[in-house]
Amino acid sequence: MVIRSEVFILCLNVAAYVVGGWVVRKLKLRLLSALVVAILIVIGVLLLTGIDYATYEQGSRILNFMLGPAVVAIGYVLHREVKKIRANLLPISIAIVVGALVNLVTINLVLSAFGADLNIIYSLQPKSVTMPIAISLSEIARGTVPITVIAVVATGVFGSIIGPWLLKITRINDPVAKGLAMGSAAHAVGTARAMEMGMTEGAFGGLAIGLMGVATAIILPLFRNLLLIF
Repeated sequence: MVIRSEVFILCLNVAAYVVGGWVVRKLKLRLLSALVVAILIVIGVLLLTGIDYATYEQGSRILNFMLGPAVVAIGYVLHREVKKIRANLLPISIAIVVGALVNLVTINLVLSAFGADLNIIYSLQPKSVTMPIAISLSEIARGTVPITVIAVVATGVFGSIIGPWLLKITRINDPVAKGLAMGSAAHAVGTARAMEMGMTEGAFGGLAIGLMGVATAIILPLFRNLLLIF
């Protein structure tokens, strides 16, 4: 069937994003991004047409492949900002480590308060890390990977919506700080939104994705051992 073909699904993804951007600009929905609207459109079309996830995933393989080159492309933007990175290396490092710790502590405190078991806690701990690293960390801890995937996606989408608003009301105007905040809290989706703010924001958002992944991968095993001790 045509609607289950790879061409249709590819066109659906691209069209949904274009329409999403148009809707956000036309209705001036500042709390939303084109990606969020596109997700809703794709979900609606999949439900109406009965396309299952396996078919959709297969049809989206070209876009999945392009994620690699897209991440590499961020390196070019980072190269342009290398002087700012060197000038802010210490505060950037401190911010990333503190961000990783705050994420882990808050997750454990909130879930423990609601009586969640360790499996759920381990599954949600990597929620602010980019998907490949988050899945690996969840698998190592024997967490439930589908829960981790949902948490990562939800964190990215929510962060891309609420992040710019929080930065505005807290009067954080420095592009370096804004980019780091969006990238470290909402990984790739947050960085995509940061790109809409400006080149510098996008560059430091991309930097934050990598640094947050490394910091969490190092800190998380130590943090889990502490949990088991106490």
